[in-house]
Amino acid sequence: MKIGLIADTHGLLRPQALAALQGVDQLIHAGDIGGPQILAELERIAPLSVVRGNNDDEAWADAIPERLTLRFGAVRLYLLHDLKGLDIDPKAEGIDVVIAGHSHKPLHEERDGVLYLNPGSAGPRRFKLPISVALLHIDGDGVRFELITLEI
Repeated sequence: MKIGLIADTHGLLRPQALAALQGVDQLIHAGDIGGPQILAELERIAPLSVVRGNNDDEAWADAIPERLTLRFGAVRLYLLHDLKGLDIDPKAEGIDVVIAGHSHKPLHEERDGVLYLNPGSAGPRRFKLPISVALLHIDGDGVRFELITLEI
């Protein structure tokens, strides 16, 4: 299974991001979406799971959860926008992968047997950080992360 990861679009869905996410089986947006039009565009590519970011504070985002647990086969994912708000022990909860956004900085790190991922920002550039999305490949209980830096 191939899952597309995107975060921090802040209302800007670049054509390069859409192109990089084509062909995925599932999409995850890790918050700071910027408007319902972003979700509508992403839903044209694949089924979409979303968490609300700190800037998603208008009425259109009221029904979007702040945290979400997903299961794909044997792999459990935990989604939230800001990793600093992590209020569970992922290992104790049986979580295999924690996915967050917020920092605009790509992250691929293992801590205590749990994979922590951030696809970076696909929206407006922040500082000198890359514009990026990512792919999460799940094969049985194996997980592989692929960061895609977009040429802008």
